[in-house]
Amino acid sequence: MPDAGKYLSNINSPDDLKKYKVEELPAICDELRQYIIDVVSKHPGHFGSSLGVVELTVALHYVYNTPYDQLVWDVGHQAYGHKILTGRRDQFPSNRLLHGISGFPKRSESEYDAFGAGHASTSISAALGLAMGAKLKGETDRNVVAIIGDGSMTGGLAFEGLNNAGVQKTNLLVVLNDNNMAIDPSVGAFKDYLVDVSTSQRYNKLKEDVWNVLGKLNRFGPNTQALIQKIDHGVKAILMKQGNLFEALNFRYFGPIDGHDVIYLARVLDDLKRIPGPKLLHIKTVKGKGFPQAEQDQTTWHAPGLFDKKTGEIIKGKTDDRPRYQDVFGHTLLELAERNPKIVGITPAMPTGCSMNIMMEKLPDRTFDVGIAEEHAVTFAAGLAAQGMVPFCNIYSSFMQRAYDQIIHDVALQNLNVVFCLDRAGIVGADGPTHHGAFDIAFMRSIPNMTIAAPMDEHELRNMMYTAQHKPTGPFSIRYPRGKAPGNNWHGSFELIPIGKARTIREGTDVAILTIGNTGNFVKEVADKIIAHGIDYAHYDMRFVKPMDTDLLLNVFSRFNKIITIEDGVLSGGFGSAVLEFMADHSFTANVVRLGIPDKFVEHGASHELYEICGYSPDNILEAVVKLMQPTPDLHVGHRIKLFNAFHFLKQ
Repeated sequence: MPDAGKYLSNINSPDDLKKYKVEELPAICDELRQYIIDVVSKHPGHFGSSLGVVELTVALHYVYNTPYDQLVWDVGHQAYGHKILTGRRDQFPSNRLLHGISGFPKRSESEYDAFGAGHASTSISAALGLAMGAKLKGETDRNVVAIIGDGSMTGGLAFEGLNNAGVQKTNLLVVLNDNNMAIDPSVGAFKDYLVDVSTSQRYNKLKEDVWNVLGKLNRFGPNTQALIQKIDHGVKAILMKQGNLFEALNFRYFGPIDGHDVIYLARVLDDLKRIPGPKLLHIKTVKGKGFPQAEQDQTTWHAPGLFDKKTGEIIKGKTDDRPRYQDVFGHTLLELAERNPKIVGITPAMPTGCSMNIMMEKLPDRTFDVGIAEEHAVTFAAGLAAQGMVPFCNIYSSFMQRAYDQIIHDVALQNLNVVFCLDRAGIVGADGPTHHGAFDIAFMRSIPNMTIAAPMDEHELRNMMYTAQHKPTGPFSIRYPRGKAPGNNWHGSFELIPIGKARTIREGTDVAILTIGNTGNFVKEVADKIIAHGIDYAHYDMRFVKPMDTDLLLNVFSRFNKIITIEDGVLSGGFGSAVLEFMADHSFTANVVRLGIPDKFVEHGASHELYEICGYSPDNILEAVVKLMQPTPDLHVGHRIKLFNAFHFLKQ
């Protein structure tokens, strides 16, 4: 267990934190920051975001009466310090491990986690709901704080929350943590607006003077509130050329202030507690604060993996020259775009995460980072497609859930050729249930005009991307997993894939195994073991969930009465369900075993552990094949008579 330090080792709750003098808070921040560095260097997780809000985290828990006062962390990347201060210090090394604490806020984990998170831009809406609930219950002394980064503020939901909160008059404070970063640098007009606010020296000097004077007047009672707010708004409007965006939405705006001055932060937060209604505090921070390498290369150090805390060297695993699926996507997209001038790339704030930065560096005019705005990304892609372009819209599978209406209404209904490349499809490991790409097969296959494909390897991914650009109309979804592809000799010529056609990996006579995407490699991994059991199995890589290869399925159901389907996605409505629907629609009967993600949210852990838990790891597949091939014992005549009599008893 890392040494927590003189102060931190004695802080097991925010009540313990409050026992210290405000002058001791900087030393506590130093220990908290070092503890995060010590643990995350050996137990990888999100790094830079939590380092950047150490002072804010300490000040919030020092000033507010948590958990009665409620903190809502946007995304959750920032919440490591919060977890450590709220009774989970000694559990923190288990962060993101199987059966350990979550890497994100989780209501079932702690009463201090007021609202769960994992996706961006949710905090303001959730906090407003909490604040309104408190108001309706008569808890007028309860404060609710939303902590949101400037990157998350580009999400439409954040603006929807601000718009509604401005008229509800609840005791809501929004802390805007402005570090000019999401995972990659923030983009868009809002980023430029924050820069203008932050760099206006005249505005900030006079604003500070006005705030100090009005803050003192504010203590004379509620009768002065309306006058104070009018004066405050008027002065700020004069100073800002176009007024203040947040003030226009009926938020009292304060800042920007130094987010690393914990003593000043605590004083400001204490003052803001006395001001009723919706307020926004704008703080300036540095992502990765206190660890030089993380400050200098903020994208890499968002989640660096194992590293040496003394030298800052990132520790690489065993040498493996196999490419990541995302890099196969990135290089292939550039290759296709250089051949086809109609191809454009779109990503919602994930150019590095999805490797679209490869095309962005070479063809910046045809590559668009739209910020954390998945809905906009999809409809923007639809508009480009309506102009005859071929947009490749790359969104993580779990993030694509946020744009479901846009897929249906703006793309599929108009039968526009948008290519959705869904990275991180299936189980993703330690990020857990907010990030598992479990649902895309199920929700995509219900949409008319949609083509759904999943490559088993890197060659198939390239060829599917090549094929998608040639499809004359209609949306085309390609899902692929996180991590390494199975092979490394992936460069080469392209090949058109007949849409809706499977491929045969192995012919056999005993049992048919139907796989989609990366699960085909799980079967290959245990191929020799299946054969060693004397089982002559057939293996078909379906490649497409929609349309499915009906010719192959007709052949399979005509020849086999034992069939196994395997998918890295939910069983409810997924690939296996599609096979069962085909069987029913064509009046076949067979013993079909479906392997995939069960009807529950899968927790965090290593991917191989989660495959095992869900029942479709290579060993699970071997077990399922062997079990399916065991003869079904014939019931004894006496047992059959008892069952017959019991059936008629129940009918009566």
